[in-house]
Amino acid sequence: MNARETTGATGSDTLTHSVIGAAIEVHRVLGPGLLESIYEEALCHELRLRGVSFERQKAVDVIYKDIVIKGQRLDLVVEGCVIVEIKSLATVPEVSLAQVLSYLRATGLKRALLVNFGERILKNGIKRISL
Repeated sequence: MNARETTGATGSDTLTHSVIGAAIEVHRVLGPGLLESIYEEALCHELRLRGVSFERQKAVDVIYKDIVIKGQRLDLVVEGCVIVEIKSLATVPEVSLAQVLSYLRATGLKRALLVNFGERILKNGIKRISL
């Protein structure tokens, strides 16, 4: 399956809109240039303030030829249905999109956000991804 940007604001898209709003608030206050771990902590705090549930550093098993490989972690899984991958880079490499697509396949989830806090204007660093 190919990744595509979603543009609607229903179902999971309403949730992604809420996460994007929280990320924009974090970026507005902190600006670009900090470590990913700082943005992750701040975004978690902002989501808590907004009453949005999430799991942080969620472990995900990868299945390979009938064996389970452990060690993969997702930055955030919001409301059990949206993966949020956090970056803080001048430019996000293409492999990051492949990484998020792999996360979606491994979890069976359908929606993800790739958020790059390294952008001067955060909206330029947000990608909505769906399978």
